[in-house]
Amino acid sequence: MKADAAAGGAQLALVLLLGWTAVVAAAVCGLRTLGEFLGRGLAAAWRRTGPWQPGLPDWRLAKVGGGEPAHLAYWWRQAWADAGSAASAAPRTVWSTLRDRWLRGAVRNLFHGCRPSGRRPTAPLYRLLLMVFVAPGTAVGAPAGAVLAALLLGVVLALFGGLLAVVWLGWAAAVPVLRALERGWLLLRGVRVRCPHPGCYAPVPLALHRCPNCGENHAALRPGRYGVLWHVCRCGHRLPASRPLGRGRLTALCPRCERFLPRAAGTMRVVHTPLVGGTSSGKTMLMAAMVEGLHSWARQGELRVEYATVDDQRVHTGLHQELNRTGWAHATTGGQPRALMLTVARGRRRRLLYLYDPMGESVSDAGRVRAQGYLAHTDGVILVADALADPRVRGRLGPADTERADRARPSAQGPWETYQRLTGELAALTGRRSRLPVATVVTKRDVLDRLTSLPVPGARIEDWLADVGLGPLVRALGHDFRAARYWAVSAHAATGTGPLESEQRRAAEPVLWLLAASGLRTGPLSGPAGGGRRPGRPRRRPDGANQGHEGHEGRYSPA
Repeated sequence: MKADAAAGGAQLALVLLLGWTAVVAAAVCGLRTLGEFLGRGLAAAWRRTGPWQPGLPDWRLAKVGGGEPAHLAYWWRQAWADAGSAASAAPRTVWSTLRDRWLRGAVRNLFHGCRPSGRRPTAPLYRLLLMVFVAPGTAVGAPAGAVLAALLLGVVLALFGGLLAVVWLGWAAAVPVLRALERGWLLLRGVRVRCPHPGCYAPVPLALHRCPNCGENHAALRPGRYGVLWHVCRCGHRLPASRPLGRGRLTALCPRCERFLPRAAGTMRVVHTPLVGGTSSGKTMLMAAMVEGLHSWARQGELRVEYATVDDQRVHTGLHQELNRTGWAHATTGGQPRALMLTVARGRRRRLLYLYDPMGESVSDAGRVRAQGYLAHTDGVILVADALADPRVRGRLGPADTERADRARPSAQGPWETYQRLTGELAALTGRRSRLPVATVVTKRDVLDRLTSLPVPGARIEDWLADVGLGPLVRALGHDFRAARYWAVSAHAATGTGPLESEQRRAAEPVLWLLAASGLRTGPLSGPAGGGRRPGRPRRRPDGANQGHEGHEGRYSPA
C-alpha cells in the first residue's frame, strides 16, 4: 500500500510538474518570445529590402551595363531580390535569436540556477526554483514561440509574395500594352521614320535618345525592363519612356549612323519625295521654287510651313542667296543627298516632307539608281523633265530656237532616258511602283514659251508632251504608276530677285498634289486635274530687266 501511495504521489508530482511546465511554456511563448520573434523577424525583413541610407553600397543591385546606360527598373529584378532577401532574413533572425538569446543564453542560465540575464541568486531555494519550475517551461516555450513566429512570418511573407507577383504581373502587362498603344498610334497616323542622311536612309523604329544631363545615348527608351513610364540614366537623370510623357523633347539620333533626326520625325507621317532628273535639268532651282511656293501658300494662311531643323533653314537660305546673286544654282554634287525637311500642316493634319535633290549623275545608269537607298522609301516621285534635252525635240528646233535652247543649258540626258533608267530600279527597290503617284514637271517653261518651232505649253501639259514627241513617256507614266499629273514651271520666275509669287505657288502644286495623296488636305491647292493651272501667255517686261535668266532676254511673267 505504501508503495502504491508513493507511486501515485510521484505520478501526481510529475503531472503537476508537467502542467506547471506547460503553463510556464505558454506564458513564455505567448507573453514573451512570440512577440519578440515576430518583431525581430519583421524588422530584419524590412531592413533587408535595401540600404535605407543613400550612397551605401548594395551588392544586390545590378550594375549598369555598357549597352544601355540606364538602371534596370525596380519591378523588373530588384523587387524580387528584395523579396528574397526579406524571406531569407526573417527565419535566419528568428533562429539566431532562439539559439543565441534563448537556448544558449536564458535557458542555459536557468538550468544552471541563474537568472536569464546570468546573475546568480544567493538563496539556494531560489536557484532550485529556477532550475525546476522555470527552466523547463522556458526551454519549451522559447522554441514554441519561434515555431509559431516562423509560421506567422511564413504566412505574412507568402501574402507579400502574392501581392508582389500581382504588382509585377500588372507591371509586366503594362509594357506590351503601352508599346502596342504607341505602335498603333504610329500605324494609324502612318508614321514611319527614316533617316534623312546620305548613305544611311535606314528605317528608325526607335531612335537613340540623348540624356540632356550627361549626353549618354539611350537605345531602348520605351516601356520595358528599364522602366514603364521613366528610365533612370546612369547619371541619375530621369528620362520619359514614351512620347506622351515628353520623349519627343529629347535629342534624337539615328541608331545606325548616329546623326541627328528632326524632332517632328516621330510625331507625324513622313512623305519622301525625290526630284529625279538629269544634270542641269533644273532640279535644284525647282526645289527652291517649291519651298518658296509652300511659304507663299503659308503667307496666304492656307498652310503652316516650318523648317524641320536649323540646318534645313540654313541650306535653303544659302541656296536662296546664291540664286539672288547669280541667278543660277550650282549643280548638285557630293554623292547621295541629304533630305531637305519641312513640316507642312493644313488644319489638324501635318506631314514631315523629305525633299531629295540627288545629283543628275545618280540616274545615269541602273547601278547608280540602285545605290540611291532613299528611293526604297519614296511616297511619290517628281520627275523633272527638261524637254529641251530630248533629241526628238531638239530636232524640231530652228536655228534661232536652237540658240535659245543652248543658252538655257539643257540637260545631257533627256526625260525619256531618265525615266527608263529610273523605272525598273524603282520597282525593284520599292516593290510598289504601281501604287506610287508621279508628278512630272516640265522645267524652263519661260524658254519653251518663246520657241517658235514648238507649240506653246497649254493647260494639258501631257498633250503638249505628246505633241513635241514625248508621247511614249506620257503613256509609260500612265501605265506604270498609280496616278500621274503634269505641270510646266519656270523656276527662274519663282526664285532669285523679284520672284513672282503666283509662279512660286504654281511651282509648289506638284508637292501639294503628292502631299494630298498622303492624306493631307492640300488637293484644292494643287491646281485643276488637267495638269496645273493654265499659266497664260508669257510676256517680256518692258524694261528688259533681269536679262539672261534661263537663256533668254527678259524676265518671265505670266500674262
